[in-house]
Amino acid sequence: MIEGSDKKNGMPACRIRAADVFCGVGGLTRGLEDSGIEVALGIDIDPACEYPYNQNNDATFRLKSVENIDASDLREAFGDVDFRLLAGCAPCQTFSSYNQKADVSDERWWLLRHFSRLVREIKPEFVTMENVPGLENHEVFEEFLNDLDCSGYDVDYSVVNCVEYGIPQYRKRLVLLASRLGRIELLTPERFGAERKSVRMAIGELRPIGAGESDPEDPLHRSSVLSDLNMKRMKASRPGGTWRDWPKELVAGCHRSESGKTYPGVYGRMEWDAPSPTLTTQFYGFGNGRFGHPEQDRAISLREGAVLQTFPGDYKFVTPGKKVNKKALGRLIGNAVPVKLGEVVGKSFLCHIASLTQNQSESI
Repeated sequence: MIEGSDKKNGMPACRIRAADVFCGVGGLTRGLEDSGIEVALGIDIDPACEYPYNQNNDATFRLKSVENIDASDLREAFGDVDFRLLAGCAPCQTFSSYNQKADVSDERWWLLRHFSRLVREIKPEFVTMENVPGLENHEVFEEFLNDLDCSGYDVDYSVVNCVEYGIPQYRKRLVLLASRLGRIELLTPERFGAERKSVRMAIGELRPIGAGESDPEDPLHRSSVLSDLNMKRMKASRPGGTWRDWPKELVAGCHRSESGKTYPGVYGRMEWDAPSPTLTTQFYGFGNGRFGHPEQDRAISLREGAVLQTFPGDYKFVTPGKKVNKKALGRLIGNAVPVKLGEVVGKSFLCHIASLTQNQSESI
């Protein structure tokens, strides 16, 4: 089953094929493909994901709800292959610390249960899932772990900070790997060969633009318009600072109140020589977090957000000639699995296979 080596990735070659449920615009898929894993199918309920997914990846997109996915759909996609990987990164808003209203009546609680159903029905050799750290505190995650255990999987999961893996962003995520073939673990940053990257290293070479302007050669490299008041606030902001640095007349009324003093993480600039803060779905807005450009008087652009999520600089998100919808694209980019994290996951499975093969050879 091990067919020599993959010179591009320096990993053992093997026939491993993946299906990516809740694939979004393809962050995880692209990372898996970059690692050397073939992805056959991506499934998502959002039609806005179809163009970017199909344009940038070798896999095929299917518009379908996880509730309506049948095991036969995935068996057909996997075909005759040595190893099958089922990936599922359910929308995470339900479990996020930012969501103060979610409860067990939220239908998104059931998405992970449907993913678990597919695991039980197909029993792929490998399973992976990425989500917000808060998921591990919920009963639905315990149910998922129990299902994996009962189905014969060895499981490794942990909360990782993406910055440790060469992603230029402080972003903590719960990453789970499972294998029916033996003990598995996520590669450490050292084994992966990661080097820390800063905002400057990621976006420092992009064309300068002003607030409300766009790069004529890249419609995704566009920034939001700033009101006169917010432009004054932007100019009064320093990299790594907060609204507390401003003159009093620029401070919003809600921040002057006692309760507002606990929210310093808005209206700030990023620092050139540090990773960015965690990107949210509204990273393109200056008042939505510390998403001000380190030097230019504007919020970061959609393209800069995508690059900070480690999408390639030429990743296509919008059909040529179609209007760029900042809100829709901000959501898709902010919710994406960082491409580099997907590569870490893929190489972890390939190392797992290589280790199993080596152990088998030594036992002969």
